[in-house]
Amino acid sequence: MTQTQVEFILIRYGELALKGKNRKKFEDQLAQNIRTTMSGLNIQVKRVFGRMYVYLNGEDYHKVASKLQKVFGIKSFSPALKSELDVEKIKETALYAIQRLPQKPHTFKVNTRRPNKSFPYASAEMNRHIGAHILVNTEDIKVDVHDPDVEVLVEIREDAAYIMSEKVEGSGGLPVGTSGKAMLMLSGGIDSPVAGYLCMKRGLRVEGVHFHSYPFTSERAKQKVVDLSQKLTQFVGQVKLHVVPFTEIQTEIKKHVPEEYSITIMRRIMVRITEKLAELNRAKALATGDNVGQVASQTIESMHTINEVTNYPILRPLVTMDKLEIIDIAKSIDTYDISILPYEDCCTVFQPKNPKTKPTRKQANRFEERLDLAQLIDNAVEKTEVLRLTPETQGETKEEEHHKAINDLF
Repeated sequence: MTQTQVEFILIRYGELALKGKNRKKFEDQLAQNIRTTMSGLNIQVKRVFGRMYVYLNGEDYHKVASKLQKVFGIKSFSPALKSELDVEKIKETALYAIQRLPQKPHTFKVNTRRPNKSFPYASAEMNRHIGAHILVNTEDIKVDVHDPDVEVLVEIREDAAYIMSEKVEGSGGLPVGTSGKAMLMLSGGIDSPVAGYLCMKRGLRVEGVHFHSYPFTSERAKQKVVDLSQKLTQFVGQVKLHVVPFTEIQTEIKKHVPEEYSITIMRRIMVRITEKLAELNRAKALATGDNVGQVASQTIESMHTINEVTNYPILRPLVTMDKLEIIDIAKSIDTYDISILPYEDCCTVFQPKNPKTKPTRKQANRFEERLDLAQLIDNAVEKTEVLRLTPETQGETKEEEHHKAINDLF
């Protein structure tokens, strides 16, 4: 084993460090989420006295680090290099730790911890030895003990010394699963996957709900939502997607509801169905990609009329953002290119020419009396298809899409 190998990664917490007596619960969830995200890799996660370590056991550091950066609840992390319990070896490894940084620092300080009390040098002595070695063997760098560009952490344990100099930023937020569960209404557009991402960042476990109106909408439109859901698995390891057959309901709306109210009634029924799925799956909230003023169903009057049909909280994390902010996040989480694929969803296919922008609850209730709502909703919930997605299923899905594309040619 050489000194250049990363042995483990030190995890630093974000907000969960402030959770007082509940901190252990949050740490346990974070450890479980890391294990789930690293499924298939031979790593170990250990929590020790308020710190967490990921032991690589020979796995590639860059592969593990890439996955860690997407786990919510991690503020930052540092790779640890291993050295023999020999002063000269420790100094060499510390120097290498400075030299391997992506950006050359102008200032540094050394901070030694010595759990191994039998080691013959005290922490302050080690700071001086290591600091001097770095100064002699590098150019244009000096010591700053108050505000250094880089802090070289040296931990002297019973088996070896471990040196850390690099600090990699994590995603922050709270571990997914610590804030309960929400049902996310996924249309296939740009906004709803971003809403799901932001919900997960606040610790919510998310299950997707997609309304599919085949043959008015194509199998490609459904596949697009499957692909978006799979992109969300990179932050939590697995996502459940409910695909609701919506053709019968949309046909009935078109027959019995004035065109300008069709979007309002459609959204109210979608909310009712999502609430039923929430009950069945023990979720306590609904989530949407709504944004004030973006389309007709996203005026305050529309939201007021739509909210009437559920007592569940409807989370709208994008409500104050402008479109460019949402697009920036969509690009950063790699959902944007999928969302802009030209496969229409059930909302756009049945989009009226002049949708009501200020619908009222009284009118909506009057039009809904023309529909057998209970039966329509029960049928849709009963026939809902459930897909369980993980990062590993992506290849199979792409392969199926490839076959569909070939079949479409004939």
